[in-house]
Amino acid sequence: MPVAAVPPASLPELFAAFDRLTVLIVGDVMMDAYVWGKATRLSPEAPVPVVNVSRTEQRLGGAANVALNVQALGATPLLCAVIGEDQGGDQLVELLHATGLSAEGIVRSGYRPTTVKQRILAHGQQLLRIDSEVETDLNGEENAGLTARFEQLLSRADVVIFEDYDKGVLNETSIQHFVQLARQQGIPTVVDPKKKNFLAYRNCTLFKPNLKELREGLKLEFGDNDADRPQFEAAVARLREVLTPEIVLVTLSERGVFVENSERKPTYIPAHLRSISDVSGAGDTVISIAALCVALGLPAPTTAALANLGGGLVCEQVGVVPIEKTLLLAEAQEKRVL
Repeated sequence: MPVAAVPPASLPELFAAFDRLTVLIVGDVMMDAYVWGKATRLSPEAPVPVVNVSRTEQRLGGAANVALNVQALGATPLLCAVIGEDQGGDQLVELLHATGLSAEGIVRSGYRPTTVKQRILAHGQQLLRIDSEVETDLNGEENAGLTARFEQLLSRADVVIFEDYDKGVLNETSIQHFVQLARQQGIPTVVDPKKKNFLAYRNCTLFKPNLKELREGLKLEFGDNDADRPQFEAAVARLREVLTPEIVLVTLSERGVFVENSERKPTYIPAHLRSISDVSGAGDTVISIAALCVALGLPAPTTAALANLGGGLVCEQVGVVPIEKTLLLAEAQEKRVL
């Protein structure tokens, strides 16, 4: 059950409180596979480079990367997802065990492959990406398995993260069922949406789209500069009408984040100046920090400020990497987030 009570009064207390939280993450997990090599000649078979492989690596992606971020922040993640009975699925389960993540919420299915995104890289450049996946909704048997695991794990959670990548694990019916179950038990729900199920997350606690997802989800057009702020805020108002979330948190890329609490008080938090190496995975970090803050009852502007700080920090690293808790605490103290 949620750990509610009085929000921590200081940053060290807040970061220590993270360690007592359990986070249920439901959605699309995937494998990120990398093949590095050298390309010094063209193939005689086709006008494509020949890559001589020097090393390979498999990493946890999608909702599993969110679990890694939650773990790095000190909390206990519980993953709930559907993967294939295939090599990719075997590798994913092995990686979960290797990183100390529980696989008790993982459903194996013979009807769909595990999502694997394989990147071929040479001389610091990505030459090709090969995606093995389907985006069809779960069948009845798969959906029943996922629902059973979710219901088993929910009572242990302090907050639920919906990590939706439009790969079919979540659908409107299951989303509404899961949100309703969480609400009945007083467990907050935090959503990282994509286009297909955008309007399904009614009555969630915190809804976190980026600008592109907000435009696509509501089928509205507006720019991303100050002149378009009235249209942007009108889009947020429309989002509230349709989904009635308590908190709306919109990531604005290099312009920081926007947050509006249940009293409809908007706050714009600018991005911090950084040397950006890679924006991959920043959204996973933002949703992980936001979920822990929501579980602890922090005010919306504080939640957004800390999430904004964490998202910026991981952009200084190359590749998809979890946040470093000690680094985030040091920066949060320096910027006086709390």
